[in-house]
Amino acid sequence: MRWILIVAAILGATSVILGAALKHAVTTSEFDTLQTALRYHQIHSLALLALGLYALDKTRDLALSLCAILFTIGVIVFSGGLYVMVLYGMPELGKLTPVGGVALILGWLSLIFVKNQNN
Repeated sequence: MRWILIVAAILGATSVILGAALKHAVTTSEFDTLQTALRYHQIHSLALLALGLYALDKTRDLALSLCAILFTIGVIVFSGGLYVMVLYGMPELGKLTPVGGVALILGWLSLIFVKNQNN
């Protein structure tokens, strides 16, 4: 289950890189959208980090894996769609953000099914 920590580290690092790189690349009107993308990206990177730390002493748990996968997909589709929308002026990508949002919601709900036992 160490892969969850690796994904969390990559997502966390990319949120910092994108935040620094894009801060001055957007107009004032696009800044709120960028902030939303960064906020969801960072929050779910931290959630994945916590999930990965929790999973270190666990055997394979389908709910844990599903949660991590859904969080990852959610960040890529939700935040990624907003990043591309802002950077390339493609407002039609805004239609994808609900798909990413649903993945994030399902990720949180999948935590209900995480086993509470070690090994």
